[in-house]
Amino acid sequence: MSTSPTPTSPDASADGSEDAPNLDFAGTTPYEDYVQADVLTHLQHLRSDDPGEMVFLVTTQVMELWFTVIVHEWETAGRALREDRLQDAMDALQRSVQQLEALNASWKPLARLTPAQFNAYRGALGEGSGFQSAMYRRMEFLLGEKSASMLVPHRGAPRVHAELEKALHEPSLYDEVLRLLARRGLPVPAEVLDRDLSQRYEPAPAVEEIWAAVYAAPVEHGELMRLGELLTDIGEMVWRWRNDHLVATRRAMGSKTGTGGSAGVAWLEKRARKNVFPELWTARSHV
Repeated sequence: MSTSPTPTSPDASADGSEDAPNLDFAGTTPYEDYVQADVLTHLQHLRSDDPGEMVFLVTTQVMELWFTVIVHEWETAGRALREDRLQDAMDALQRSVQQLEALNASWKPLARLTPAQFNAYRGALGEGSGFQSAMYRRMEFLLGEKSASMLVPHRGAPRVHAELEKALHEPSLYDEVLRLLARRGLPVPAEVLDRDLSQRYEPAPAVEEIWAAVYAAPVEHGELMRLGELLTDIGEMVWRWRNDHLVATRRAMGSKTGTGGSAGVAWLEKRARKNVFPELWTARSHV
């Protein structure tokens, strides 16, 4: 009688080696339990017969996952800043810079769509638009781009709406940075610290002067300057994201109205001109 292992025994493997990984599990694999790959790979419900729609849909879903990770990092950084754990905050911000690089690379599969290729499945999107992404909106809120009107598209999803409403009234990442600067003895004006957090952050000359002073004294303010540079990295990556979005849209559909009813390229051009953490950019002219 043969004594070789059966195909379902723990030490069985395709090549018969004894150091092969365990292939026999009572239920789903530990990998599946952790990653939920079966869920992720069955979320693609195509609405056209065009083969190009799959990469568009999957790329968009990947972007949503990166939005989720980046929101997690910025919220982690915000909590650390509130608790004066500056190094922990900078670690989270540094991770987010790398994640933003990966997010921006997501445009590559879509960056050279021709109008004919995009039009092949554009109709299947209906009124759907990335403008409606709740997780991207949370990213924008954390950057200080607050607007109560951005909650309106999510009224039909109570949990999502509640999360966005909470984020609207909470300090942005930049608010937490400015509060840290104030606790470090820098003269952040009371009207900046005590402003209505549900409103879009507007640049303040006094904050520009603070950043200029930080950058002018890198020995005295070395830690804060490193924080400023991380925020500048984030601001640059967000600007690149917006511009990559603009270029991809311009190539795919020109100046036509956007799928969500926006002005399309014109609206994206307006967004691309806005600086994230504005005083960190303007202060450089005064150092």
